[in-house]
Amino acid sequence: MKEWENKHEIFKEKIKDLRIAANEPALDALDSYNDCTKGFQKLIQEAIETKTPIRSLGAGWSWSKIATAKNGIMLDTKQLNTTLSISAQSVVPAYTGDPGKLLFAQCGNGVWELSKELREKKLSLKTSGASNGQTIVGAMSTGAHGATFDVGAVQDFVVGMHIIVGPNRHIWLERKSAPVVSASFVQKLQTELVQNDDFFNAALVSFGNFGIIHGVMVEATDLFLLETYMRPMPYDDTLKKLMATLDFSNATLPCGNERPFHLQVIINPYDKDNMAYVYSFYKRPYRDNYQRPVPNEAGIGPGDDAPCFIGKLTNSIPKLVPVLVNTLLAGALKPFEKQFGTLGEIFNNTTLHGKLYSAAIGLPLNKVSRVTEILFEINKIKGPFAGLFAYRFIKKSQAKLAFTRFDFTCILELDGAPSNTTKKFYSAVWQRLEEENIPFTFHWGKMNELDVDRIKKMYGKDADTWIAARNKLLDPAAMKIFTNPLLKEWGLDTVV
Repeated sequence: MKEWENKHEIFKEKIKDLRIAANEPALDALDSYNDCTKGFQKLIQEAIETKTPIRSLGAGWSWSKIATAKNGIMLDTKQLNTTLSISAQSVVPAYTGDPGKLLFAQCGNGVWELSKELREKKLSLKTSGASNGQTIVGAMSTGAHGATFDVGAVQDFVVGMHIIVGPNRHIWLERKSAPVVSASFVQKLQTELVQNDDFFNAALVSFGNFGIIHGVMVEATDLFLLETYMRPMPYDDTLKKLMATLDFSNATLPCGNERPFHLQVIINPYDKDNMAYVYSFYKRPYRDNYQRPVPNEAGIGPGDDAPCFIGKLTNSIPKLVPVLVNTLLAGALKPFEKQFGTLGEIFNNTTLHGKLYSAAIGLPLNKVSRVTEILFEINKIKGPFAGLFAYRFIKKSQAKLAFTRFDFTCILELDGAPSNTTKKFYSAVWQRLEEENIPFTFHWGKMNELDVDRIKKMYGKDADTWIAARNKLLDPAAMKIFTNPLLKEWGLDTVV
């Protein structure tokens, strides 16, 4: 047995083996990709014969054990970074987008790698997570997100998937209502076309349980710049209303009432002046003559979120927590004005800075103010919480198990020092929300306390549709090996 540790060094999982997948350098891109498909099928056959769980691994950024295969085989896919440009012949006439903005990416491509490649084509990803270190399939499969509230999360710009669902079958999956690829593209991958909206929307956020997602088709956009600001603002009724409505008609942000591309608010629970750190980014046409974004003295760039610096906090003596948090923020969160950069330059973090706990939940906008009140109340009883309250905003996703499922979701992130106090604080918050009947969802890739009842309450029929799709696409033998303890704990491993 071996041990695998996640990127944030929060847990270790016992596994049978860690295998590193790679493309065959002697072959061209397409032949190498297809050769890799066959290799995956052989591994799946081996896993079925030996009754060994198997799981493909991205960059290991998740705080939960969602991506692990306990006592099984984990496949490191980061070297699988082939990309294929899409010609007009590879797209059906019914496709409503621009074929020139499509890119087919193998599963191991890092978000930063795709941003770099697209820039050379004067293109950009539509959004990303707060960090660029994840692989594209890992980010998609856990619902990773930024705060680009009129675009969505990573899965929302994926329009097709190549999934190896068993030792003898692999499929190209896309929505029937939004067809993309032609028969010639399907033939190039030597695969089978499946067009089904429910199947596709289920597989988008499926955290490794629908087989091995070998490649995805992403829809890019024209290269653009972000004009970025971070200003301290009073956490008063004006800001509370803005966070509860996303109505910018009377906003007092740096660009007046212009609707931002990205909005994030960070609250320090120990700020005696009741100030919030407000990030507002605005989309601008691309131009070459701009000054590249510059990190502050602490190395924190405009797009970096709290995990980039909160890991420097330690589990300290309770009475020292407010002082430590305030001292950390004074060094890390420096206001900035009118810094420009592409999406890949602003959200460019691929490294981590120390251990930390991170939990995140989705909330409807009209509950944000009350939930913030609850956080302050619980911090007095169960704290002190050695961390921050951060808020990002994003529109609803079509993915069946996307945790961004409200019309507009406020994502509340609670990043803090690793300690029992932090865990108790999390638990107390979840319990209080349920007591007050405030609807919420958990981020799949972060620390959570999900169970069967909570999933039923959060997702209802969408969870049933997800289970049904998994049963339709995988045969019983494949379902067994693409199951891990968390899936069983959540009741999503059901065989129909």
